[in-house]
Amino acid sequence: MKHPIGFTAEIPADKREAMPTPVQLCHSTPVKSVVQVHFPRKNRTLGYYNDSFDLHRGDLVYVDGKLAGQRGRVVEVSYHFKIKLSDYRRVVAVADTEVHGTFYLAGSHLVTFARETLPYSKVRSWFKAPEQEETYVTGHDSETLCDLEHLDDLQVSSAIADRGYTYYLEDRVKYICLDGPYGRALVQGSTMYEVEFTCHGREISDLLCDCFCSYTCKHELAAMLQLRNALVFIEKYYADQYNAAHYFAAIEKGAFYTLVVDSRESGSITV
Repeated sequence: MKHPIGFTAEIPADKREAMPTPVQLCHSTPVKSVVQVHFPRKNRTLGYYNDSFDLHRGDLVYVDGKLAGQRGRVVEVSYHFKIKLSDYRRVVAVADTEVHGTFYLAGSHLVTFARETLPYSKVRSWFKAPEQEETYVTGHDSETLCDLEHLDDLQVSSAIADRGYTYYLEDRVKYICLDGPYGRALVQGSTMYEVEFTCHGREISDLLCDCFCSYTCKHELAAMLQLRNALVFIEKYYADQYNAAHYFAAIEKGAFYTLVVDSRESGSITV
């Protein structure tokens, strides 16, 4: 349990400049292509026109059209084509899945204490399409809602408590991070939901989710259960690393393997 895992995906020198940045246009010269994209949640593979990125097999992408917002993986790239543009939708974004850093085992998750290894903006691009230009309004009362050791103080209904605990047990909290007192989490429900919170010591405040609920929801409860679990592992095994960084980010093992490791044709993992 105490042994770190070092992970790096070795990218050939001639390919490094072509790697995409998080849900933004690549800085490298785009290469026009027609790509086949597989959407696992829909179990469908469809063709798209690309003129904004240098795409390769294994890239995680988002598209426009009927499957907008759904994450897909490029399974085939063709550079020799003649198409009617009106017949094709486009690739609109690429997720940045290049990861370098040291991870530590923490139960169902891997944890890192380096801010540059798994920043929220990078990991968000693995699960959610780029945000549209919309106006968001939030409110905070900064009142302490509960202590992590007494989550019953959240006063949720039995139905929400059951669903939140089930979400936690099913590892639906795919990512959670705490930078000083400020935390973010990604929780898988019918879609991926974003949770934010403040944690001073063990006291939680400013707990918000972007789902439709106006009260404490199952996503928030699952995130708090995962936070408590992560801190137990950290305090037991990695207190020195956390105290030095005042930061941690944890990613669910299955999601990390599926989105980062499984798509690589080269690289190394050191245990």
